[in-house]
Amino acid sequence: MKPRYRTPRTAPLIVLLITAVAAVTLALCVAAFLRSYRAAVVQSARTSSAQAVNQVVGTVSNYVENLDETISDVMTQMNMPEDARDAYFNAWLNARSEVVAVTTYDAAGNLQDCWALGHTPRQEILQNLSFNLSSAQQQESGYISSPHVESIFEGYYPWVVTIVRPMPGGTTPSWVAVDVRFSGLGASINGVGIGQHGYCYLMDEHGNMVYHPQQQLLYAGIKSEEAARLAGFADGTYVEDTVIYSIQDVPDSNWRVVGVSYIDETVNESFWQMARITLGTAAMILVAALLVGWIISRLLSDPLQQLETAMEQFEKDADGFVYKPVGGTREVEELSDSFGHMVGRIQCLMTTVREEEINLRKTELKALQAQINPHFLYNTLDSIAWMCERGKNADAVKMVHALARLFRISISRGHELIPIEKELQHAESYLLIQKFRYKNQFTYHFTVDESCLHCLCNKITLQPIIENSITHGLDLMVDPGHIEIEVCSEGEDILFKVSDDGIGMSAEQVAELLKNEPSDRTGIGIKNVNDRLRIYFGPQYGLSIDSVPDEGTTVTIRMPRVPEDREGDYEKNM
Repeated sequence: MKPRYRTPRTAPLIVLLITAVAAVTLALCVAAFLRSYRAAVVQSARTSSAQAVNQVVGTVSNYVENLDETISDVMTQMNMPEDARDAYFNAWLNARSEVVAVTTYDAAGNLQDCWALGHTPRQEILQNLSFNLSSAQQQESGYISSPHVESIFEGYYPWVVTIVRPMPGGTTPSWVAVDVRFSGLGASINGVGIGQHGYCYLMDEHGNMVYHPQQQLLYAGIKSEEAARLAGFADGTYVEDTVIYSIQDVPDSNWRVVGVSYIDETVNESFWQMARITLGTAAMILVAALLVGWIISRLLSDPLQQLETAMEQFEKDADGFVYKPVGGTREVEELSDSFGHMVGRIQCLMTTVREEEINLRKTELKALQAQINPHFLYNTLDSIAWMCERGKNADAVKMVHALARLFRISISRGHELIPIEKELQHAESYLLIQKFRYKNQFTYHFTVDESCLHCLCNKITLQPIIENSITHGLDLMVDPGHIEIEVCSEGEDILFKVSDDGIGMSAEQVAELLKNEPSDRTGIGIKNVNDRLRIYFGPQYGLSIDSVPDEGTTVTIRMPRVPEDREGDYEKNM
């Protein structure tokens, strides 16, 4: 096997980097001494600031012009028929991705119509930042809002500017508003810098802030601007102490662009020349040391951060994680290889554990299905023998047929899921047998939604519930009882309801029934049915019991609607 190339150790890299940094630092120091005089630099700084502001003014002017064109397009369509107007706006919004929404408002400022791709307004809008009724009433020709977050949609908050215009025609005042994304213009303003720390911001003619690249600092009170004072200045460039202000109006709007730059960054080179003479050596060593330390830190931290990110991703999604080795120094590569081996081992172990869990679920389900009540079989056969001895052969034949059908459906060729129609036949066979055994001490009735008959359900689901109703609800009654079995749909689920008018149960008895099987029973009980449903379909399905002492009990079974052609989707997961 060809040996893998080893990256160099850290120490040689440090020597090489220190040498390179020292040479670059000396070159920069020599260039710094060739700066021009302060007056020439001040003029250059003023020119640069004015050019930057002019660039921003052009960008903002194009944005305002685009707003006017956009609202003009919208206004021309307002008198069209509703269907044609809706079709036009849907196509228009697809073509104009910068437009977030088109809305209309009545004389009271209430939202009337809204066109927005993929979004509908909230039912209750706490505060509509896109429309201000007083501003619309005061400014007859309309207005352009300050940038704000769109607030009329649920879970969708783009940064927009709203242009509002009065609705053409009509006897009562109404307005149309168009929300246009502001993020592109904000990014353009942020991208224009003046010197190292200079910037541009946008204000209106009264000095109110429209947009500032450091708005968070302004809101927090960490930074302040003299926008109100500068609003009284004419267009031009002004030098005040250590700051240069460049101010220019945006055509066809009430906005002004202000550029801020600092003289210390570009002008006072003479001070730095004298400082470098006395402190040059120390400064170069310090800068070189800091720079080298930073480079080494980045050299080591970047791959380690990649490893940290990979570990976090593996922790969040161990199954779908695919590890890509991280490059770097030899130590980092060795650490990366070790992590890769560990990921592989853990994923193998998780696969093994998952397979064991699946096998365990299969075993649990089969064990639950395999429980058969020998007492019921013994009592049924005893009843059949008693009928034969007394010459009630016809009744005995009916019981034998019912018992045969009961066990045939119970076996169901090894399938866990059977059609609801078969499950109802199974339940009816059981009720017929019990009715013979209890000598017609109860009646029963089925109410079935026929659309559910061909859906699938767990076999032997109704019989344990009916058995519990007979044994604990009706057996202790003097008068004949009644059992009502209902099958119906509820959304994407199917409900089985078994109700009786027996003696009922207390809340404590209901809780105990779902928690533990009775100690004197060995058949498939209510807890067994509940466990099978949860194992098969999930914890959101199963049984719920509503019982009132001396009035009766209703057991509700909830399971998903499973068409016959989707049986394999559940079988393969078990």
